[in-house]
This record gives sequence, C-alpha cells and structure tokens, in this order.
Amino acid sequence: MWRTGGFLAIKLLNSWMNTLNYRMWRYDPAADPADEAFAGPAIYIFWHEYIPLPIYLRPNCRLSMLLSQHQDAEVLSHVAHYAGMEAVRGSTSRGGTQAIRELIERGKGMSLAMTPDGPRGPRRKLAQGCVYISSRLQIPIVPIGFGYDRPWRNRRTWDRFAIPKPFSNARAVLGPRIQVPPDLDRDDIELHRQWVEKQLLDLTVLAEAWAEERCNLPGSEILYRGGPRSVWRTEEYS
Repeated sequence: MWRTGGFLAIKLLNSWMNTLNYRMWRYDPAADPADEAFAGPAIYIFWHEYIPLPIYLRPNCRLSMLLSQHQDAEVLSHVAHYAGMEAVRGSTSRGGTQAIRELIERGKGMSLAMTPDGPRGPRRKLAQGCVYISSRLQIPIVPIGFGYDRPWRNRRTWDRFAIPKPFSNARAVLGPRIQVPPDLDRDDIELHRQWVEKQLLDLTVLAEAWAEERCNLPGSEILYRGGPRSVWRTEEYS
C-alpha cells in the first residue's frame, strides 16, 4: 500500500512540478550534484516546507535523504525511492542516534540531504545534526534556498508547507560550501549552527523574493531537471 502510494505520489509530483518556471543561481556549479564538474560529496540542507522541490529536481544524484520515522513520512520515503534516492529513517526525537550513525556511514560514499528543521520544527530553526555530521565526516554543508511565487500554504502544519501554484515561478539559490572544522565541542557546534542557520535563512529569503519578482539575480540560469547521467544544460540570461 505504501509503495503504491509512493508511486502515485511521484507521478502526481512530477506532473505538478513540470508546470513550473525554474531558474537557479549557483555560487559554485561544482557544488551541484547534477553538474558534470561536481566535486562531492556534500551535505545539502533546505527547509522542510520545500522538500518536494529537490526530490523533483535532482533525481538519481547519489543522494541519501534523512526522513522521520513518523507514519506521515512513509509515503515520502517511497517517493524518494522512485526518484532514485535512498532514505534514512530517524529524527532528533525518534531513532536519531542510529540515523546519524547511518548517515555518517553513507556519507563516506554519497551526498546527504537533510531538512534541518524537521520533522516537527520549530519552523526554520536549524538543528545541530548537520553541523555535527559535517564536522565528523569533514564534508561541506551546502545550503539551498528555495522559493515559489506566492504559493498556497498549509497553515495547519508546523512548517506552513508550501504548495506551488501551477505555471508559477520556482527559484533556487545554491549557496557556497561551508567547511566545518573537525572535532568541534558543544559550544563550537552551537556557534557554527547559528552561522549555518543564518546562511540558509538568507538564501531562502532571497529565493522567495526572486520568485515573487521583487528582485533579480543577473547571470542566473534556466534550471533543468536531471541527474548526472542525463543530458541537461543551463542557459544564462540577464
């Protein structure tokens, strides 16, 4: 039943997301897992409210995604599977220690994707897990800001989940690599957590303003969906 739900969900997701107008701005193209010059692995972080967008845009990119053990993430784990991603189940409240160990092990050979405010919030409040894993593995964090043009919001959910309107703008700002020093103590982890949180907040605010055409990013690119084995390219516009 869950597999069937995931299959139907990925078909619906692809059909819905296919209608959007995509643009992307990248600090470093080599930090994009779908770029031919990709130099990874990396830990990609983005807010929980935008989780369908990276699943749609970057399939089959050797990504392992952290998802909660709650029942509402069961379908999402199958959606990720049909998008060519792996899933690790766990969170800070349930199965967190095991999930972090598994992510650390997988991070030795593939990139990781995390929603650092999930699965229960607070909204846009970054937890320490991504900083800890980055410090342990010595692979960089890459924050990604996403934005839609005045999306519908589910105000009953803690993250005010964003649902893009068909044929509207979708924007992504791929931030620079953040290299976290090794062997951080708790105080240093908290200082880096605050810094990473600010970077992700700023990138998200920028992407949302760009999607709503309140600003423009010269040199941005048409964003194509695809993995590293697909034929895709970017076209600059000003």
